[in-house]
Amino acid sequence: MPTPYLPQGFSLTYLGHSTVLFETEIGARVLIDPFVENNPRCPLTNDEIGDLDLILLTHTHDDHFADCLPIAIANDCYILAVPEVCAYLGKKGIAEEKLISVNKGGTVPFDDLGFAVTMTHADHTTSINDNGTMLYAGEPMGFVISVPDGDETFSIYHAGDTAIFGDMRLISEIYTPRIALLPIGDHYTMGPREAASASALLASVEYVIPIHYGTFPMLTGTPDKFREALAHVEATVQVAEMEPGQTIHG
Repeated sequence: MPTPYLPQGFSLTYLGHSTVLFETEIGARVLIDPFVENNPRCPLTNDEIGDLDLILLTHTHDDHFADCLPIAIANDCYILAVPEVCAYLGKKGIAEEKLISVNKGGTVPFDDLGFAVTMTHADHTTSINDNGTMLYAGEPMGFVISVPDGDETFSIYHAGDTAIFGDMRLISEIYTPRIALLPIGDHYTMGPREAASASALLASVEYVIPIHYGTFPMLTGTPDKFREALAHVEATVQVAEMEPGQTIHG
């Protein structure tokens, strides 16, 4: 696998589907989209995730949210999500001071944790499955994670569940991410063809880590199909295919 550059002391672990754990140089640990014990591709149990400082939620479909409450309660960590999701989590016993309510376009600096997060658009749907009742859950989003890298800033784009949209070009121009985690599975998100065109829009990106594929039979997109599709667009990215449980270090 081509190994993406990461700043010194920063690490990223792929846990299957769209679930990602990253650790900053000062030791803060952050989990994106906690689909762990319920995730057939994740090699860890909820207890094996370890201590967390923060959970980031792109949206609340079960395959991104199923293990949020038990993991958050066990760790007494903060959760960052859209206002509607924070309101729901508050009713489920998460303390108000642990909920960070945000919306698209905003940036939240976590100086004490060694990074900042910017909320971006995602073109998808979202809802909460509350014991069989489907609840409104605001809108989905993606994240740009920015960490210090010497005198500069290094950014990673987690697109969440999304279709391709033209303003990915603006995400690249404004935040200049060098790594993008893009869904390629098709059916519910972009497939390989659309993800390849998204890679062309994201001109600053050097490496794409494929996510949201291979978990369920209807997700037919694969990294090989993504590589094939990249040959037909003007994109210079390399594909960094990660196995669930694999970690890359800066």
